[in-house]
Amino acid sequence: MAGIPESTKISLRQRLVAHAATNWPGISVSTRYRGRFAYVTATDPDGDDQPLCRLRYGGYANQWGFAIWRASHDDYADSVLADGSPTGTAEAALDLAAGLYLPATTHHRRTNGGDH
Repeated sequence: MAGIPESTKISLRQRLVAHAATNWPGISVSTRYRGRFAYVTATDPDGDDQPLCRLRYGGYANQWGFAIWRASHDDYADSVLADGSPTGTAEAALDLAAGLYLPATTHHRRTNGGDH
């Protein structure tokens, strides 16, 4: 399979940025691409980057394979999303990875999200 179409890259970037702005305040999200993979990184207000996950394009803009960043190995490992599926939306992948790597942001979201 060829790489990710440019229109899908633009759509993915826009969707992840919008989702992060709503659900992960205080971070910005960036994507970079190589072949059929999109690499998602969060940047905190201090400018520190945190790799989150790698998405694998399978031909559909709303279905992505998911690999979590493993800081202990400095690599990505194929994984499953919270619902147990190996594929799903980019937003679901972002939520799972950010929940693991951005605990202070998770607390901020819960505190300011109206749950209290």
